[in-house]
Order: sequence, then structure tokens, then C-alpha cells
Amino acid sequence: MAASRPSRANPRIVALDLLTAVLTEKRLLDSALDDDRPFASLADRDRAFARLLVATTLRRLGQLDDLIARCLTKNLPAKAIRARNVLRLGACQLFFLGTPPHAAVATAVDLVKGTPLAGFAKLINAVLHRLDREGRTWQAEQDAARLNTPDWLWSSWVGAYGEATARAIAEAHLSEAPVDITVASEPAGWAAKLEAEVMPTRTLRRTAGGDISRLPGFADGAWWVQDMAAALPARLLGDVSGKRVADLCAAPGGKALQLAVAGASVTAVDRSARRLGRFRQNLERLKLHAEIVEADAAAWRPAEPFDAVLLDAPCSATGTLRRHPDGLRLKKPGDVAALADQQAALLRAAVAMTKPGGTLVYCVCSLEPEEGVRQVERLLDAGLPVRRLPIVAAEVGGLAELLTPEGDLRTLPCHLADRGGMDAFFATRFQRLSD
Repeated sequence: MAASRPSRANPRIVALDLLTAVLTEKRLLDSALDDDRPFASLADRDRAFARLLVATTLRRLGQLDDLIARCLTKNLPAKAIRARNVLRLGACQLFFLGTPPHAAVATAVDLVKGTPLAGFAKLINAVLHRLDREGRTWQAEQDAARLNTPDWLWSSWVGAYGEATARAIAEAHLSEAPVDITVASEPAGWAAKLEAEVMPTRTLRRTAGGDISRLPGFADGAWWVQDMAAALPARLLGDVSGKRVADLCAAPGGKALQLAVAGASVTAVDRSARRLGRFRQNLERLKLHAEIVEADAAAWRPAEPFDAVLLDAPCSATGTLRRHPDGLRLKKPGDVAALADQQAALLRAAVAMTKPGGTLVYCVCSLEPEEGVRQVERLLDAGLPVRRLPIVAAEVGGLAELLTPEGDLRTLPCHLADRGGMDAFFATRFQRLSD
């Protein structure tokens, strides 16, 4: 009797399809997860395992490919990319997920039985058995931080921050990020209810897993998930109660929610209808209000300028690789240059939307200088009517290491590494001057 084809209800076959979607079809992992019906149909535990397996494989891809290559006398043919992905998933379970070796090998071989890749079953079995026997010695010799970081990113970070900090950044990317939570009020009280730690910036941090939506307070709108670093830029606008504030490129809306909770009259502008849909859901859950404008913020203009403007510009998002390891495989050097031009146009538009005397905060979740400090230099060199308003340590929980000598915010994944780190953000603050 011929072997049966693996069921799409199997979390490992779901993981294989998701990994192939990212590496071959160049799809964002979050998008693939959202659109994958078999993934959605898995039981909670299986869904969590499938996602962790794919994310860890992407996070450790350089190491995995190095280990697999030591077992092959010649490269697999291009048409066998799916077989290579099976090897990657199997090796990931062996080395990084603690799966018993017999289970890691057997389930990997099962993925190709009854499929057009059945001819690779013996090879997959042999490679994974050899990795189980010899691979841990090889793994101990690996430079994990360097192997898992694409050359262009490594060079960029070494040039911007020095080799020691670049290595610390890359090492921070090797671990799953904790769950960070912004609460509408009473952080200490909610920390106890959520089994969370109150970080210096008042963000709550959970290391425990589980379904976020089932935690106390979620359905009632008492809090939302937001990285510790991502929660800082909105606070740099100061007291916004009663002020008209624009959040440009707002979706999915975490910063706009902060502004609304703080009493601002918020106008949230974004060109993505899909992402704005999620923002509307969060507004409804938190029982908050904001004016929503679906438009390109570079071209849209309000009837009158705002008291304050927050621009979280589209960027390469290299600062969020802990949470989105697919970015390590999908981002390209050309992305940074193209996005930097978009950011410059958005920043000029944001200046025009800020009334004289008002405050403008520009931020990006990127590690690349072209998307941060060089945008500030570009704006100031152009002579636009703004002046820098330096940020002080008291505004960021007393964490002076998060500030540059110029008074900008520059968080890195390796900051507070012993407490779980944070995403990388750059933010600067301006006061709008009269024309």
C-alpha cells in the first residue's frame, strides 16, 4: 500500500508550507499566517508549535544551513527547495526546540512520504541522523550571531555602531521577544493580574506564553500589546490632553491608542485599509475614539494644522527582527534607500501639518542610519522651519543609555538584554517654527 500524503492538519506540514511561502514566495510571515486556513484550523497548542517552528527556523537559518551543508556532498537541486526546507525544520527541532531526536527525524521523513519528494526520504533520514550524532560538536564551533545575520546588515550595523554592539544586536535576535503590554491606567495593579513585570518606562512585560486574548482585561480594553520601545515615541509629545494630534502612518494604531487614552483629539492617517480595519477593532475594544483617514500621508493635508504630529514612517523595520525573523531573509539593501526617500517626503509633509509652536515627533523601527539620524540631518540641512527639542532621560524611564548625545531616542535590541531587550527605534523631536 502506498504511503498516504501528510495531512494539512499536521502542524509540521503547515509549518513546511509557511516556511516555503516565506523563503520561496517571499511572503511576510504574518501575512502568510493570516491567510493560511489550515494554520487557523489547528488546535491552539499545534498552532503555537507551528509558528514557533517556522520563526525559529528563520531566526537560525544561517546556522541550520551551515550544519546541513556539512552532511551533503553536493548541493540539492533548485527544484528540491521543499526538501531542503524539510531538512531545515527537522534540524531546527533537533538543535533548538528540544524535540526528541527520534521524533524530529521520523516526523521530517513523514513530511515527504506519499509526495513528489518521496525520493528524498532516505537522504533526509541520513542527514538528520548524522546531525544527531555529530551536529552538536559542530554547533558548538559556530558563530551564531554572525551566521544568522545577512552580510549587508552586519556591515551596516558594524559601520553604525561598532563591531561589539553589532554583535550584541545580532545576539539579541537569537531569542524570541517577550510580550510587552501598554495599559490604559494602573500599571502596578495590572502587572499583578497579568503576571507581568513593570519595566522602567511603565510598560508591562510578560514572559509566560498562552493566548493573549484570554488574559484578564483584554476583552474589556484595559490594555493592548505594544513593544516597550514602540511605546516611547508617543510619550515624547508631552501632555496632549485636549490637543489636536495627528498620527501619520498610524496603523495598526498602538501609538494612536496611547494618544487617545491621554486625552488627545486624534486623527489617524494611513493608506492601508486592511491595517486600519485592525485599528478600528482596537478602538472599539478599548472604547476610544479617533478620526480615521484612509490616505497617503505624504499627499493628504488637514483643513488646519495640528497642535502636535507623530510620524511613525514606513521603514525597513530592521529594528523588529526579534519579532519578525522573516525580515532577516526578505529585506534587501535597496529597500533602505527607497524607503529613505519616502520618509523624507513624509517628514516634509509632517512639518507642513504642524502649527507654529507645535511639536513633531519622527520615528522609525529601523537600525539603519539612513532611516534615522540622516533623515534629521537632511531635514535640518534643507532649512525647514523646525528646531530639535532634545529628549531627556526622565522621559524614557531614566534610561539615559537610550539617548544619543544630540538628544534623540536610539533604542537597540541589546538594551536591557538581561530583562528581555526591546525593539530598535529611532525618534527625534522638533518644534515647528514660524515660516
